[in-house]
Amino acid sequence: MRILDETVYVGPNLYARFPVLRLLVDLGVFEEWPSARLGAPFIDGLLAALPGLHDHGCSYRAPGGLARRLREDEGTWLGHILEHVALELQELAGAHVTFGKTRGAGPRGHYHVVYEYEQRDVGLRAGELALTLLMSLVPAALRPAGAVPDGFDFARERDEFIRWAQRRAFGPSTAALVAEAERRGIPWIRLDDASLVQLGHGRWQQRLQATITGRTPHIAVELASDKAATNRILAGLGLPVPEQRLVHSAEDAVRAAERLGYPVVVKPADANHGRGITIGLTDAEQVRAAFTRAREHARDVLVEQYVGGADHRMLVIGGRLVAVAQRVPGHVVGNGRHTIEALVEAVNHDPRRGVGHEKILTRLEFDAQAERLLAEQGYTRTSVPAAGARVFLRSTGNLSTGGTAIDLTDVVHPDNAAMAVRAVQAIGLDVGGVDFLTDDITRSYKEAGGAICEINAAPGFRMHIAPSEGRPRDPAGAVLDLLFPPGTPSRIPIVAVTGTNGKTTTARMLAHLCQLAGHTVGLTTTDGVYIAGQRTVVGDMTGPAATEMVLSDPAVDLAVLEIARGGLLRAGMGVPDCDVAAVLNVGPDHLGRLGVETLEQMAEVKRIPVEVAREAAVLNADDPRVLAMAPHVRARHLTLTTMDPGHQAVRRHIEAGGRAVVLEAGITGPVLTLYEHRAPVPLLHAHLVPATREGRARHQIANALAAAAMAHALGCSLDQIRHGLQTFDTTFYQAPGRGNLFTQHPFQVVLDYAHNAPAVAAMADYVDRVPVAGRRLVVLAAPGDRRDADIAAVARSAAGHFDHYVVRRDDDLRGRAPDEVPRLLRAALRAAGVPAPAIDVVPDERAAVAHALALARAGDLLLVLADDLTRSWNQIVEFRPTAAERRARARRPARTPPAPLELAHGMARGYVYDRHGIRRARGEEVGD
Repeated sequence: MRILDETVYVGPNLYARFPVLRLLVDLGVFEEWPSARLGAPFIDGLLAALPGLHDHGCSYRAPGGLARRLREDEGTWLGHILEHVALELQELAGAHVTFGKTRGAGPRGHYHVVYEYEQRDVGLRAGELALTLLMSLVPAALRPAGAVPDGFDFARERDEFIRWAQRRAFGPSTAALVAEAERRGIPWIRLDDASLVQLGHGRWQQRLQATITGRTPHIAVELASDKAATNRILAGLGLPVPEQRLVHSAEDAVRAAERLGYPVVVKPADANHGRGITIGLTDAEQVRAAFTRAREHARDVLVEQYVGGADHRMLVIGGRLVAVAQRVPGHVVGNGRHTIEALVEAVNHDPRRGVGHEKILTRLEFDAQAERLLAEQGYTRTSVPAAGARVFLRSTGNLSTGGTAIDLTDVVHPDNAAMAVRAVQAIGLDVGGVDFLTDDITRSYKEAGGAICEINAAPGFRMHIAPSEGRPRDPAGAVLDLLFPPGTPSRIPIVAVTGTNGKTTTARMLAHLCQLAGHTVGLTTTDGVYIAGQRTVVGDMTGPAATEMVLSDPAVDLAVLEIARGGLLRAGMGVPDCDVAAVLNVGPDHLGRLGVETLEQMAEVKRIPVEVAREAAVLNADDPRVLAMAPHVRARHLTLTTMDPGHQAVRRHIEAGGRAVVLEAGITGPVLTLYEHRAPVPLLHAHLVPATREGRARHQIANALAAAAMAHALGCSLDQIRHGLQTFDTTFYQAPGRGNLFTQHPFQVVLDYAHNAPAVAAMADYVDRVPVAGRRLVVLAAPGDRRDADIAAVARSAAGHFDHYVVRRDDDLRGRAPDEVPRLLRAALRAAGVPAPAIDVVPDERAAVAHALALARAGDLLLVLADDLTRSWNQIVEFRPTAAERRARARRPARTPPAPLELAHGMARGYVYDRHGIRRARGEEVGD
């Protein structure tokens, strides 16, 4: 059994509408060994290793379901078990994941094992450890060589995995902030592998690093880290602080202690989490030893007066005291029967205690500090303390070292609350923790005494979120109130545009329209990322990485995302949901790749954005597979678009009060018309949209309908929609490779990126509608990674629409021979009735474009279907015919005469030809 491939899905995907991992697993010999056949040793060993599996409901949806599946009938297969073990390991590491599914992947023994994750690296490693555990439990005779490392100890590996996962997981404070953001519907993005998080999108974003916010002054953090400076500032305001001295040597520390008077505290000047602190020192030798320990954590050391009393953490957020917890150092309580070692083991069995920050409490450990404190108290590990005796293993109450917390927020004295707020404001923090020592927090420090020993920037929330005793508090809510006061937005509108063809142009059209309406638009397309119309990243940017770039940009207030099939299948949608989603069409491109074999499967992929749209879904009703997505819409509005004013489904939708954008017949030509509440509102004539080339480019009319529908859903006014459509043109600089027209030669040239049969058919339809005095020529190609049938379909889409064909291949052969694609295109054109003399095979793209330009004469129209758009456009613009080419054109006959046998054969098959021997569609005007 082995893992063949791993895929990490970010956001909605084909398997779930949230992040999941997919492992492609080959069971090998274990296809014949389901769990029941592996028997009790395997099943009992698995449940003993991971008792939490007893709680997995599996298909029975009740605790014990998985255990039942393991034993009943044949049992279940190892791929399915791997899914559950990977989930359980993540749960042990503190993640909350429950979803999984395992499905056959085609070849016998191959399975897609899909399971939820919170942190990608943790999810992947959980899958790897799960596989190793399963292999360690199967009979040795079946186990593949090297499947289990020598000396594999699952308990040790499990604990190491938990520690490793905790180092990558959010800490309790960051996790609480993120959870609160999710509860409030505030989106978030993790910006590094630690605790840097962006809350909100685009211009509304706020950043956090643990509990330091983007509004926390840097100088305040520096002051809080400088304990000596903090002490001076607070003392200067009359706040209660112990007297202290900064020292640089052990002897300096002893002299300082003698001046201050014993007992004293020795601590690093800028450490945290209680590291290097020693309290209650009563003689010079203790001070010298404490100085050495403190110097291990900081260059500068402080000696300060010892202030008795309990340790309290007072949390101030936004000028308000929101929580108070008394911290008790890690300890055990004797019972007169058990040793300290046994008492520690019993405490660590508390289900609330875990490794690191895994749970609300941390396990107690025997280390150098614990051994020293035991010795100071007159104990060893094997001592049996008296009943009720507290034995401390830590000198400070930090939860991260095994301490516990008691919530006292409701009983703190108002004077103490005011003192804490003043102290944090004095340092300048928006979120700060005050470490206050006093015997009784319910009495005013003015009467009961006490002192502030530290002010903490980035104070931890764990002791307040889940105290050992008392009521939990909500510090995360207070921080979110500070960053996003009521009425403050956190989201920017997100539009997802997908389809087989037209999505880049439509996304650009919509971005242009919204830009003119006053938005700063972030746009992702197949040729780059654009911010406010400027390309910032070059390349195919239609996946989750590009989406995050746009949503992280602080200037952006609206995102338009081109969502490609490949990105959805390889990595997911990249964002949990969107405001508006549009599906333009579903065509036969990329079939046979990434597991998508049929148009129905392709439609299921394209449907993903529609299912997670919140405000509106825009569907092209002229494509039956797109229209069939309507029942899956969960958005507030469904808008249908059509170029058929008599479309019955659209008419029923309009009569029901639904939205639609329809190409209606007008007195002076077709009109883009918006329907809402059954009332038609004309937008503008199709021929007034420059991208449609006076209404001849029908595919661009369809794109304009979708763009208008999405703009309306975003709240753009009718005038803004009209203005945007009237000013968007498909020039090379505004929409490269999307019907770019060059008219500076004696002939016209159109450059387009069409590379599949529907796109080529759309361009051929456009060329047919353009008045041409001369001939129509085309440079035709298809990507090498398409199926032979798809390449032939490209040729058939072009056949009969042009007088001359130059067939080529892309620079990237994608597994094909250098002239294989041109030969397939030529064969398909010939089979469609195109005469052999009308086809030139020029494999190289640069040479093919040059050849076609040289063939063109005055009055001709040349359609160049290009792959390298910039290079081909430069060739077109810079083309200058040589003198020889000019003479050859003057001598060249106007048309290539048809081959008589070919013409007769075609007519016998029912083809229609013009007088030049060029095949035309039935019913088409063939002219003279």
